[in-house]
Amino acid sequence: MPSAAAPRPGTEEIPVEIVSDEEMAFIDAALAAAAAAAAAAGARPLLTSAARRTAPPLSCAAYSAAGSAGGDIEDSPLPRRSFLARFRERRALAVTDITATEWCEKQMEFVLEHGKPERTEAMKAGSDRHAQLEQEVVERVDVDIRSVEELWAVKFMNFIIGTNQLMFEGITRELPVIGVVEGSWMIGIIDEIRMPMDSISSQPILVDTKTRVRPTIPSEAQKRNGRLQLMCYKHLWDTLIAKKFPAEHFFSYFDLDPNYLLSDDIKQYISPLGFNAKTFEDVLNYFNVTCQALPLSQELLLLRYELQADHSLLEEYQFTYDSRWFKDQIQEALNFWQGSREPKFATEEERWKCSFCKFASKCPMIASTSRC
Repeated sequence: MPSAAAPRPGTEEIPVEIVSDEEMAFIDAALAAAAAAAAAAGARPLLTSAARRTAPPLSCAAYSAAGSAGGDIEDSPLPRRSFLARFRERRALAVTDITATEWCEKQMEFVLEHGKPERTEAMKAGSDRHAQLEQEVVERVDVDIRSVEELWAVKFMNFIIGTNQLMFEGITRELPVIGVVEGSWMIGIIDEIRMPMDSISSQPILVDTKTRVRPTIPSEAQKRNGRLQLMCYKHLWDTLIAKKFPAEHFFSYFDLDPNYLLSDDIKQYISPLGFNAKTFEDVLNYFNVTCQALPLSQELLLLRYELQADHSLLEEYQFTYDSRWFKDQIQEALNFWQGSREPKFATEEERWKCSFCKFASKCPMIASTSRC
C-alpha cells in the first residue's frame, strides 16, 4: 500500500489522543515539502486561491460579547475567530479532534493554543503496537509526493487497495476515510475492518484496538470516548458507500486541481489495480466506483483493550451504533470548534481526568478549586 504517513499515535493509560490525528501531521509535512519543491522549481503555488478567500467565520460568542459592550463599534474588541477558522481552515477535522474535544474541551483548547505535550512512553508503546498490527496485514512502500493533489491521490489509492484486501482476504488495517459530517469535512484512519467469519452476514465490522499501561478495565468515560471514535468511523464508511462523494465540494474546499497530471511514480502504483489514471480526478473516479461496490458496515462495533506489556487481551467490548447519540455528540463538539460557546471543563464526576492532564497547572478550573 502506498504511504507517506508517519506511524499512528498510540494511546496511554487515559485512552484519548489529545493530539490531532496523524493525518494532520502528515498533511502539514507534505504541504511544506511540496511548497518548497514548487518554489524551487518555479511552479504554481499549491494554494492558489488562498489570497482570494473571504475571511473565515468568526466566533458567535465573540460577536455577542462585542455587541453587549455598548458604545461605538470602534470601541468594541475585535471578534475572536473560531478554533475551526484558526486551526483547521481549509483542512478537515480529524476524528481524534472530535474525541479529544469530547474528553475535555478545555484540554483541547490548551492543545490548540499552546501545542501538544511531549509524547509519553506509554504513547510511544501504543504507537509501536499499532505499527506492529498494521505490518501483519499491510505492506507499506515509499512514494514520492510532489503536490497536495498527489498526497490525496495516495490516500484514495490506500482506500482502494485496503478495501480490495478486505473483500479478498477478509481483513485490512489502517484504512483512511473522509467525508462530510454535520456540514464539516472529517478524516480518520480506521484501525481495523474485518469481514465476518460466518456466512450469515456480508457486512464488515469495524474494530479499534487500544493499549493500556495497567491491567485494568477501562472506565465508562474511556469506553464512551472509544464508542464515539468508532461511530465516527462507521458514519464516514457508510456515507462513502451510501452517498455520492461530493467531488466538486471536495475540490473547492481543499483548493485542489482535478486536472492535475499525476507523476510516473504515482501512476505505477495505480496500474497494477487495472486503472488507467492520468489525472487526480481519474483517481477520485476510481475511488467512487470502489465505494459503490462495497457493503455497509455492521451496526455492531468492537473495541479491544490490550495490556501494553505483553499484548494480552484485557477486554473486548461490543456495542451498537446509535445514530441519535452520535449526532448529538458531533453537534456538541462542533459547537466548541465553531465558537458558538466557551469551552467546557470536565464534569465534576470526571474531574479525575485532570490528574492525567499536562495542562492542569494552567487550568483556571483547577486554580479555582484549590482556592476553595
